[in-house]
Amino acid sequence: MRARDRAAVSALRATLAALDNAEAVPVDADALRGVAIEAAPAGAGATEAARRELSEPAVVEVVRAEAAERLEEAARLTAPAHAGRAARLRAEAAVLLRFLDGPGTA
Repeated sequence: MRARDRAAVSALRATLAALDNAEAVPVDADALRGVAIEAAPAGAGATEAARRELSEPAVVEVVRAEAAERLEEAARLTAPAHAGRAARLRAEAAVLLRFLDGPGTA
């Protein structure tokens, strides 16, 4: 990837964040309610939870969703004033879709 390819950098950063969020363990809000401070876990890492491991199909689904989100937003930007933003979103989607095409195509 070229150092100045802003569309690729933007798309990859956002997609990595989406993948990171998809790996997060859901928090049971009801279990956290009403816990006294004395009963709360203490110490380094006491509240850490192991992250979920995404399967390859789950990763592909997240990447496709990110690309689709960009394409949908680009389609909504029809005003001439937004042509640059729409083009950038399409470029970001193209970067993500290239990664899904297979090895050696990205």
